[in-house]
Amino acid sequence: MDLSIIIISWNVREKLRENLKALFNSKGDFEYEVFVVDNNSADGSVEMVKNEFPRVELIVNKENFGFAKANNQAIKLAQGDFILLLNPDMRVMPNTLEKMIKWMRDNEQADVAGCHLIDENGNIINHVRRFPTVWDQLAIVLKLPHIFPSVLNKYLRADFNYSKPAKVDSIRGGFFMIRNVGTRHGAFLQLDERYFLWFEEVDFCRQIVETQNSASDGGEVWYTPVAQCVDYVGQSFKQLPRGTAQKYFRDSMLKYFKKWHPGWEHWVLRMAWPMGMFLTWILVKLNIKGSAST
Repeated sequence: MDLSIIIISWNVREKLRENLKALFNSKGDFEYEVFVVDNNSADGSVEMVKNEFPRVELIVNKENFGFAKANNQAIKLAQGDFILLLNPDMRVMPNTLEKMIKWMRDNEQADVAGCHLIDENGNIINHVRRFPTVWDQLAIVLKLPHIFPSVLNKYLRADFNYSKPAKVDSIRGGFFMIRNVGTRHGAFLQLDERYFLWFEEVDFCRQIVETQNSASDGGEVWYTPVAQCVDYVGQSFKQLPRGTAQKYFRDSMLKYFKKWHPGWEHWVLRMAWPMGMFLTWILVKLNIKGSAST
C-alpha cells in the first residue's frame, strides 16, 4: 500500500463529499486507502459516506474526540508507506497524490511534507511557520496584529518563497503527509492527544525535529511546490463561536508551551490570557473578525 489518507470530519458534509470525489478521481499508478473519522456530526455526513463512498473505511465516534485523538484512531490502522492527514475542506488535483508520493520517495530525508496550498481563487495560502516563541504568541494573545500586522512577519515567514522546496519548522495541518517510518520514531508517529484542537501538527513537527537533533536517523519537515491542493480554510472551525474557538486555542497553546518551553514562558502566557479573552469579547462585540495563527 502506497498511501493511507485520513480525514477527520465534523459537520462539513458538502465539503467532505467534494473532497472524496476529488480523491477518488486521482490519477496515477499507486494504491491507497481512505479513512474518514466522523466526530459525531449531526448533518448526515455519516450516511452520505456510507451511501456514496463504499470504499471509505468509516469510523464513527459517538462524541467529538478532537483532531489528534481522532487521527490516531485511523493512524493505528493505516497500511500505507505514507500517511496523509487531510482536512475535509481540501480538494486535491488529479495528480496531487501521485506527485507527492513520488516526491516523498525521492526525498528520504523528509518525514513530514506539505504541498502548495491555494484558495478557491488560486491565491497562495501562506502556511509555512517558524516554531512559536513566547513573544509572537504573546502578541497573538493580546491581539497586537490587529494594530501592528507586521509584528508576526518573522513567525509567519512573510518572506518565504513558495516557488521553491525548503526544509522548514512546521507546515499547515490541512495537507500533512507523514512517512510511515514504523519504529524509527516510535510513539512519535501519533499525534499528542493532549491537544483537542490547534497545535497538534506544530507539536508533531517539533517531535520530528527534536528527534533529528538527537539521533542520526532523525527526519525533517519540508515544504514542496511539486503538487497543489485547494484549501477552503477552516470550514469546521467557522461553526464554533468565537469565544469557544479561543478557549480551545488558549488551552492548546498553554499545553504546547508547558511541554516544550521553560516554565516562565508558560506562565507569562497563562497570565496574559485573561486579558486576551477580554479583548476577544470586545472584538466580538465590535464585530471585528480575526483568526488564531499557530
